[in-house]
Amino acid sequence: MSSLHFHYYYSFLVIFLFLLYSSASAARGTHSPPPPPHLRFKPTNGQFKILQVADMHYADGAATKCRDVLPQQFPTCSDLNTSAFLRRAILAEQPDLIVFTGDNIYATDSSDSGRSLNAAFAPAIEAKLPWAVVLGNHDQEGTLSREGVMRHVVGMNGTLSEINPTVMGSEIDGFGNYNLEVGGVNGSGLGNKSVMNLYFLDSGDYSTVASVSGYGWIKPSQQYWFQITSRQLQKAYKSKPQPQNESAPGLAFFHIPLPEYASFDSSNFTGVKQEPGGISSASVNSGFFTTLLDAGDVKAVFTGHDHLNDFCGKLTGINLCYGGGFGYHAYGKAGWARRARVVLATLEKTKKGEWGAVKSIRTWKRLDDEHLTTIDQQLLWSKKSTKKQPLMT
Repeated sequence: MSSLHFHYYYSFLVIFLFLLYSSASAARGTHSPPPPPHLRFKPTNGQFKILQVADMHYADGAATKCRDVLPQQFPTCSDLNTSAFLRRAILAEQPDLIVFTGDNIYATDSSDSGRSLNAAFAPAIEAKLPWAVVLGNHDQEGTLSREGVMRHVVGMNGTLSEINPTVMGSEIDGFGNYNLEVGGVNGSGLGNKSVMNLYFLDSGDYSTVASVSGYGWIKPSQQYWFQITSRQLQKAYKSKPQPQNESAPGLAFFHIPLPEYASFDSSNFTGVKQEPGGISSASVNSGFFTTLLDAGDVKAVFTGHDHLNDFCGKLTGINLCYGGGFGYHAYGKAGWARRARVVLATLEKTKKGEWGAVKSIRTWKRLDDEHLTTIDQQLLWSKKSTKKQPLMT
């Protein structure tokens, strides 16, 4: 049996065993009701805002110099510029959640991974905002293992990150697979429901299959976890009390882009695609995009990894978006501003005048220039445009 065949045999064996475990647990009635959401839409404006921060590449603070900046910037530029940008973006946008989509630290250049993680996330903690993390391909290359990085993160103040779903324990691949529910406005008809679901997955670092080179990918066990989680959330949203006809929209966050990101050119996306290699995805297609299509609730995917790409394009109803390079110790392009992505979900008003379900999801980017310029405002999804689009060729 080849190493690739063995890998998939093992993955599907894991899924089979989990099915047996789930059936037994259900029969014993051991499933407890879900806890109330940590996150909620604001009652003042019916909005929920996410700040996506991709590829900080933080290392040793003031001692770590910037890469790919203008000559006049270089003498005084360091990791501290990354922290300053994060503080400016938080102050300008006042997000309800910050999502860090991997390569949070550049562990190879860090003398102490734990200290680098503390410094990288310090602005979010200082702002007393909830924040969530997924791992990239560089986070574990220092003094902490991949599991060690996630264990360090989940012990920090303010984070909603989790190591892995408790329902699957150690059976799921990777570290940092979890979901967060965003509740409706407290006191409204949907106040006790999750009206928007956030999925976080570990897209790995590098291939663990000897015959396959390149980057990692989302494994079958992770996809199965996503499928059952999505199914459960959709069922709850459509059940009493206040049963809804449509599924609550979902957003997915991970580091390495899917191969389907290569489906776009300048005629069908908003933003830029300027990486020399185009798209740096895994060399195998694990089928996660098809899994997302089949689930039906995810409206947009947000990744990092390719610092010089910052586009959003829609493929068969799902937006595939980059955050754009944020960190100053990450490779970039001199004169091309570091950037962050903002995602804004807005609720509709019901006939009774109270806040209801999600009406629209929009996005834009903030540049780290003198004016924190806003660019590329874009409607990703609205309740009016739920028809499936034809498959791109």
